[in-house]
Amino acid sequence: MKDFDVIIIGGSSAGLSAGMALGRAARNVLIIDSGKPCNQPTPHSHNFFTRDGQTPQEILSIAREQTLKYPSIRLLNGEAIQAKTSEEGFEIKIASGEIFKAKKLILAYGIKDQLPSIPGFAKCWGVSVIHCPYCHGYEYKDQPTGIFANGEIGFELAKLISNWTKNLTVFTNGKFTISAEQEKIIRDNNINIIEDEITAFAHTNGYLNSIRLKNGEEIKLNALYARVPFVQHSDIAQQLGCEVNKPGYIVVEGKQKTTVSGVFACGDNSSGIRSIANAVNSGTLAGVMANLELTEEVFLTRR
Repeated sequence: MKDFDVIIIGGSSAGLSAGMALGRAARNVLIIDSGKPCNQPTPHSHNFFTRDGQTPQEILSIAREQTLKYPSIRLLNGEAIQAKTSEEGFEIKIASGEIFKAKKLILAYGIKDQLPSIPGFAKCWGVSVIHCPYCHGYEYKDQPTGIFANGEIGFELAKLISNWTKNLTVFTNGKFTISAEQEKIIRDNNINIIEDEITAFAHTNGYLNSIRLKNGEEIKLNALYARVPFVQHSDIAQQLGCEVNKPGYIVVEGKQKTTVSGVFACGDNSSGIRSIANAVNSGTLAGVMANLELTEEVFLTRR
């Protein structure tokens, strides 16, 4: 089968949730997944009822099993590399050369983090070098913790993370680019500021031991929060002409609609809230809205 009601690009939490909503609406759905979720290195996932503390892989396995029990859903392991509009809707080409068609398209392929090349950072990413206190903060509460950020982001993270621990240090990896007033607020909250260059993250199997500085100093830490730049996991949105905002997210309305008719986006590629719960919510909504459009297009033409 090459023609579908909906093609979903990305088969992690958002994509599978969209697929389940469409499968339960008896739609023929193709989910194309390259098997590279951005939360893969994370040892535990939180803030998702009934699955709190499980690994993302465990949750994904259950989600796939439950989604694929609907016979109208097909999962294809592959990478979507090309997309274009057609009279019927959309054509998607995958790396093997196969082409699939659909009336609607849901982009759920997530993002790729661009990690700094400092030794040890990548090994710790998602384990003890983390991005979200709501996802991981409880496990590191009241422990020696760092923030790897500068400027306004550094100030905002210092304010936020102070809720979880008072043993806090901001590592700017260079001159701190905030106002004198903001710096005073940070210091008044007994938060250390270190501007020296970081040369390495010492760790044991991804769990931080310390941060090494260029001046030879070594700061013992258990966790470090970092906001790193990212890119979209695919350029399919750009190929189709979907608007992407300045931070790099696909622009969606409240109903997960992109700026291109018939194309929806959900999950990390269109939201800064990086959690399984948010991905599931936005994915379900994208699936519901895609089905609604399909239904209306048929219903309103029967006269």
